[in-house]
Amino acid sequence: MTATPGAVGIVLLYPDLLGTYGDSGNATILAQRLRWRGREAEVVTVLSGDPVPESADVYVVGGGEDLPQALAARQLGAGSGNGPLHRAVEGGAAVLAVCAGLQILGTSFVGPDGTRADGLGLLDCVSVQGRGRRAVGELVVEPDPGLDVPVLTGYENHGGVTTLGPGARPAGRVRSGVGNGDGVDGALHGRIVGTYLHGPVLARNPGLADRLLSSVVGPLEALDDADSDVLRAERLAVAASQASPAGPAGRRRRLLARARR
Repeated sequence: MTATPGAVGIVLLYPDLLGTYGDSGNATILAQRLRWRGREAEVVTVLSGDPVPESADVYVVGGGEDLPQALAARQLGAGSGNGPLHRAVEGGAAVLAVCAGLQILGTSFVGPDGTRADGLGLLDCVSVQGRGRRAVGELVVEPDPGLDVPVLTGYENHGGVTTLGPGARPAGRVRSGVGNGDGVDGALHGRIVGTYLHGPVLARNPGLADRLLSSVVGPLEALDDADSDVLRAERLAVAASQASPAGPAGRRRRLLARARR
């Protein structure tokens, strides 16, 4: 199935495998922001085992657990360098990849049996299993200047650590939270944006949605995003509270430290 001629085609990839954290909503946000501007948009949902159209404008890949992540990677041609998503990117498509999606687009990640699994190689990054506690909580990211968007907020829930190679740059610097595990979050290359931000990320950060869209359709008129601005301010306050020694998370840390003495 392909998008209607004349409409901006948005492909939601494998929500039956990679839909654990509500990331499918990112496709809805992209389409709706185009429709609010009077532009035609169509979301094409591709389930596991279905053929992936190669001529769409934007592809959305979400988060999921280890086994579905590995299945999705194999179906997208991991290790071959010539799968349908590779050809779509070569044709100028934009991609948003979240959490497991970010890891799949890298060169390798940890498979369900704990061993190395091939990724698609569309992003120069490697993901391994972290040795510390799972990263769970609010994530605030100071975006890469090239994105030209406000501070990004979202929710992370992952056990992986991602290291970037020279062929990718981070989506931004972590202000609060964990992200990749080394002070930055995600990966950027061309029209590909990878991140650990859930939320869904585009509902919480409409500027990033417009950045993805404008990369394939050109400049977009501004929209009234006052509601999203209020949500961002609220989430930033929550993240600051969690990071503060006087906040709930800080109080929990002090109590745990006392209990260990």
